[in-house]
Amino acid sequence: MRVLVLCVILLGFGVASAWARADQAGVPWSQLSPGEQQLLQRFSDTWDQFPPRKQERLRNGAQKWGTMTPEERQEAKQQFQQWRTLPPGEQQQLRERFRRFRQLPPERQESLREVRRWFKSLPLEQRRELKEKWKGMTLEERQTLRGTMLRQSTGEDPSDSPAAQPDR
Repeated sequence: MRVLVLCVILLGFGVASAWARADQAGVPWSQLSPGEQQLLQRFSDTWDQFPPRKQERLRNGAQKWGTMTPEERQEAKQQFQQWRTLPPGEQQQLRERFRRFRQLPPERQESLREVRRWFKSLPLEQRRELKEKWKGMTLEERQTLRGTMLRQSTGEDPSDSPAAQPDR
């Protein structure tokens, strides 16, 4: 009986080890779908050198891109261009805010997405006015406005959201 238990345990370690090696290997370029290959073409020469996590992120991005409307794609391109023009310090701040956002429970993430959708639904002039007003506000006024916007769009308490965190 002990030998059987020991064999099962060793077999389990062997299977886990094989899975770990498979995960470490990532997905070969040839196993990507034609659509993924088309969207990720610029990475074709270096794909097999990427860590599996990077491959997964790129594949997820390609999948999202494939489901976007032309308007959403245009907006994403514009946002990426804006991102590239930011100084490294500001890029790092945004990465940190995104990291904090990803740590929130899914319901909180969705409520913040709702705030963004609400803001985007406002007429362009009203959005501009809010942005200008924002620039002249103190930190406390900004936090109050964030809370107000969150309550207006979702009815939730914003106190622990990244949007309620101080600007740095």
